Amino acid sequence: MAITKANKLEQNKHEGAMSLLSRSLLTGFIGGILWSAFGVLFYYFNFTETAPRSFFLRSWLTDEWTSTWLGDVVSVLMAGVTSVLAAFIYYSLLKKINVLWIGVLYGVILWGIVFYVLNPVFTNIPPVTDMDRHSIISTICLYSLYGAFVGYSISYDYHDTVLKQVQEKQQSSSR
Repeated sequence: MAITKANKLEQNKHEGAMSLLSRSLLTGFIGGILWSAFGVLFYYFNFTETAPRSFFLRSWLTDEWTSTWLGDVVSVLMAGVTSVLAAFIYYSLLKKINVLWIGVLYGVILWGIVFYVLNPVFTNIPPVTDMDRHSIISTICLYSLYGAFVGYSISYDYHDTVLKQVQEKQQSSSR
């Protein structure tokens, strides 16, 4: 009887870890779509001189459709898919740290990677030294909010899952 309870606890723990990972990846996808959609709005309202399509489409394609609303929609979806990788990295490295500021810092680090390290890859994006301060501040804010959203959501979900597992374990041991 004790062996079956232990096996059941182990099975629940494994299923919880898998569902936690899938929820984290979904959070990354939704965060990428949400905050890149805000990036499109920031571009249209002239808060920044770069739009998500500048990264995902315009650096490689020169077709007319990439400058239309369809280019924005495709870019937002591509940002969601790309964001799954960023969420997986956060899940792998930082999920145990349940502090909002780690997510904000993660977003700022992502901004630095995109605008400094990957800048030569994105030929349609001006170097940071050539960007106006409004664009720099706006994009740092977007990346910070993205990092806070994804990071804190993943960390909170992880800690909530661990807490539930501990409570289930205590309940099963008291029976």
